[in-house]
Amino acid sequence: MAVSAARLAGRRIANGVFVAFCYLVTAIALIFLIAVLWTLIQKGLGGLSTHIFTMDTPAAGSMGGLRNALIGSVLLCGLAMLIALFVGMLAGTWLAEYAGDSRYGSVVRFLNDVLLSAPSILIGLFVWWAMVAHVIGHFSGWAGAVALALIAVPVIARTTEDVLRLQPTSLRESGMALGTPFWTVIRAILWRAASSGILTGALLAFSRISGETAPLLFTALNNQFLSWDMGHEMASLPVVMFNDGLSAYDDLVRLAWSAALIVSAAVLAVIIIARVLTREQKIV
Repeated sequence: MAVSAARLAGRRIANGVFVAFCYLVTAIALIFLIAVLWTLIQKGLGGLSTHIFTMDTPAAGSMGGLRNALIGSVLLCGLAMLIALFVGMLAGTWLAEYAGDSRYGSVVRFLNDVLLSAPSILIGLFVWWAMVAHVIGHFSGWAGAVALALIAVPVIARTTEDVLRLQPTSLRESGMALGTPFWTVIRAILWRAASSGILTGALLAFSRISGETAPLLFTALNNQFLSWDMGHEMASLPVVMFNDGLSAYDDLVRLAWSAALIVSAAVLAVIIIARVLTREQKIV
């Protein structure tokens, strides 16, 4: 009994130390997070004004805003998500419904995992070599959208495969029993049943690409003026943050902080939406 009591006391002490360590690490992480958010809000709000949404990025000492960068980011991310949704959903569907445990399916999953964890600067360098240097011949919004799409595709493909695998086999059997082609079963039944999970993956992919800078430096570069032409250089919020944040002029630094606040608010909104959709999917 004495040995058992000693062991029990030792386990309680070890458990208490571990729990205290977890609380300490969590507190440290929260302190840094709060410090980052406080700095972002404090410096970002100081540069916000109506000019942010009505004027283009200025030269040092001039009045300006982020209109061209905002519109450029919307165009780049919007086109990238259209490409990523089309390719990612089809790839994830093939992996879940057709590939099975085949060797080719395993190779595709491995390559998707590699692309999922690949540094974004490498993807930007590849797209620059493939499109900017050898196909288009100059920087363009098309190349920037393709680079962002390559970052978003593996996220959507993995999410689509996972949520389709969670769907019960009875859904497939019921559709096939009625004589419906399997591709129609996927489109009309499985995709609809897994729509919340697929949408969550799409939102998570969007939240990742919305703040990427390195791929756009290699592809879309930047544009000081408003441009709707995806065939030429195009401004974006991450690139404006990168350029103005390194500037020696205070007005451009304030503009960079405002751009950072806008991007962070957009990403936070997307994450909240994804959380809500995930919670609703679990409840159902």
